[in-house]
Amino acid sequence: MTASASPELSTAFEEEGSPPPVAKDEGGDTPRTECTITADGSYAARLALDGDCWFAERWTLDGPEPYAVPLPSHQPEEPGTEVQPMGDGRVLIRRPTDGRHVFSLLYPTGPGTGELALGAVQCPQEGTRLRMLPPAPGGDRAYALAVGRGSSTVWLVAGGAYGPEHVARIPGRCSGGVWLDREGRMLALDRESEGRTKAVVVDLGRGGEVSPLLQIAADSDDRVLLADPDSGLLLVRSDAPSPGQERLGWGVLGSTLPVRFPECLRMPECAVTPFAIQPGQVLTPESCGVALRIDGPLGSWVAVWRPAERQLRHLAAPEGWLAGAGQWTREGVLQLPYATEEVPCGVARVEAAGAPGAGVTGAVDAGPGTAAEAEPTASTAAESDPPGPVAPRPVPLQQAPLGGLVTK
Repeated sequence: MTASASPELSTAFEEEGSPPPVAKDEGGDTPRTECTITADGSYAARLALDGDCWFAERWTLDGPEPYAVPLPSHQPEEPGTEVQPMGDGRVLIRRPTDGRHVFSLLYPTGPGTGELALGAVQCPQEGTRLRMLPPAPGGDRAYALAVGRGSSTVWLVAGGAYGPEHVARIPGRCSGGVWLDREGRMLALDRESEGRTKAVVVDLGRGGEVSPLLQIAADSDDRVLLADPDSGLLLVRSDAPSPGQERLGWGVLGSTLPVRFPECLRMPECAVTPFAIQPGQVLTPESCGVALRIDGPLGSWVAVWRPAERQLRHLAAPEGWLAGAGQWTREGVLQLPYATEEVPCGVARVEAAGAPGAGVTGAVDAGPGTAAEAEPTASTAAESDPPGPVAPRPVPLQQAPLGGLVTK
């Protein structure tokens, strides 16, 4: 079903370069939790709120219209609980309790919720934090990262043979977590060591072997934010080009060209976070659409950018957007999940979002409150011409500017 955008979302900018209007949730009941989407975009999961009670909720996204299935347990979930969708439609749940993290799989059973206990991970050391890593490609496995005082541990918490399994130990405190391949073997982490943060790659197929991934300068903090295994496009954050100020940049895995830091991604008064890359652009990473969440003084909205362009295209977020969640199709459609009182499970779809030369198309959706693209804003300074297509190697490079030795 197709619905037109609401008037406040379809209004173009009054001034060139100003941010788009931010949609407001009139009901005030939009859950404040994250929405996690499987790598193939089939399912999503989140913690939803019913009155004062939290419960897990699974969204099915690969049908003609999205729909949600509530998965309440015998008691309300705590705010610290995490949920993650699996490729078969079940939902993995992590419940922290007294130094232990208990994992189970939830699934619908007629009127109730079935629960399969997977076991627990012990974190007795004071100060150790454990969180889920992003959904792994394939959807049959799930991983968690435990960060202690001097080392970090990757756990396989779903999909193993005997419950949670220790798969890798990395010296240093790690954060982030980005999958670099379609097999779920190469994992990029941001490791803090000796006062600096550098991205490393952990090879889960070789016992957790650790290799350098991103080292732009000796005294810079270099993090990997997002990667597309098809094209090799990599989104990074580093203070190398502007000491004391982190900036967004991009490069291509397997390329010898330097990491670039476009001026159009530099917004000093806003936090700019990439959350989705268009897949399927195998030989043309510079044409991939990148969806960005922008948080500024006026609220949060969405922008679309492509490395081949020198500008951002701003979109007003749909009412009730589950901020930071979204998925690209191979055809260039940006899908943004949202929930309101009127539409508790909706996906706003922006056709050919940000495509070079494409006109403003608005949004197509299974319900009201959709996104609409506003007039694009030009960047404040031009970037040098983007490189030509580069076929990525299957394993990432060690040194930035994305050159040097290759991990075999």
